[in-house]
Amino acid sequence: MKRDYYEILGLTKGVSKDEIKKSYRKLAMEHHPDRVSADKKKEAEERFKEISEAYAVLSDEEKKAQYDAYGHAGINSHYTQDDLFRNVDFSSVFSDLGFGGSIFENLFGGFSSHGQGNRSGGPKRGRDLEFKMSLTFKEAVKGTERELSFPSYAKCPKCSGSGSVSGNLENCRQCGGAGKVSQQRGFFAVTTVCPVCKGEGRIVKDPCPDCRGRGKINETKKLEVKVPAGVDNGSILRLSGKGEAGDKGGPSGDLYLHITVKSHEIFKREGRDIGVELPITPIEAALGAEVEVPTIDGVVKMKIPAGTQSEKIFRLRGKGVSDPRIGARGDELVKVVMDTPTGLNRKQKKLLDSLNKEISDEHYPQKKIFFKFIKNHRD
Repeated sequence: MKRDYYEILGLTKGVSKDEIKKSYRKLAMEHHPDRVSADKKKEAEERFKEISEAYAVLSDEEKKAQYDAYGHAGINSHYTQDDLFRNVDFSSVFSDLGFGGSIFENLFGGFSSHGQGNRSGGPKRGRDLEFKMSLTFKEAVKGTERELSFPSYAKCPKCSGSGSVSGNLENCRQCGGAGKVSQQRGFFAVTTVCPVCKGEGRIVKDPCPDCRGRGKINETKKLEVKVPAGVDNGSILRLSGKGEAGDKGGPSGDLYLHITVKSHEIFKREGRDIGVELPITPIEAALGAEVEVPTIDGVVKMKIPAGTQSEKIFRLRGKGVSDPRIGARGDELVKVVMDTPTGLNRKQKKLLDSLNKEISDEHYPQKKIFFKFIKNHRD
């Protein structure tokens, strides 16, 4: 899962544009791949890409508003990877170094979310999408179906995703079909995306009028999602091929659903088991009783043996959570807790006092052990 953009730049929400620019410049100069030793080059490259993507979003008012409102889901559902870096003013950040911002803008045309690189010229896999899904406790335990509706991209039906009316593409003369060109500016030596073909390696001579040569069109995607029984808080569901459509006929990305489960007023999950506290009266505990117990499947009856102590745990087999891997269900763990009566009137208090005098300490096992302990320590 992607890190928070503010965290990447060491900032918090509400910072000014100048603070965003200052933090990015400092980190970019520190982590540029050409300023570190060879053994740290790969690590620096990933870090450089990460901080530059964060800056590309937070320095743009529109993208920043989408991110502040919806997080990464707001960015992934509205912008392609190319869109993130389009019109970003890198030149103002590095103007004193004597080179333009196009080098930095082009540098990031060749990587996409989740670290999946795009090869120039050929089909490209679509981006993965990420969304949060909130479930009730019962929905998570029993499973459910949800309809998702979100803005995305689909393969253009007119050109079948090629971006060309005729389907014929020509090699770019600027880069010779490689999609990249090399440039040397001061101590920075970078291989950048070709500015003519935008990294495609090929030129669309007769662009499709519906998608304007992109091979993709905007759509509102609707999905019926089956959430399996037993998902837990923090689970991630992967829907293969349900992400954004690929470029030039490439495969679609995946859709990742990050599950959050709302807490329940009485149930608590403990792995595959479900815990619940059941209040009983002292009379029920002393004499035994048949009581009603709530479960995720409904109310069931359970016998309380005479002499049951507070916090005794009873196990209801098969009333827990299904394990989606093996299909077996856990149990419900019922912990009885003594519910002491309050607000008694004079008559009720007198009856209880009379009863208490009739029952000696010998009939209270926990009390008996406790006072035996005291006696031994006095001796």
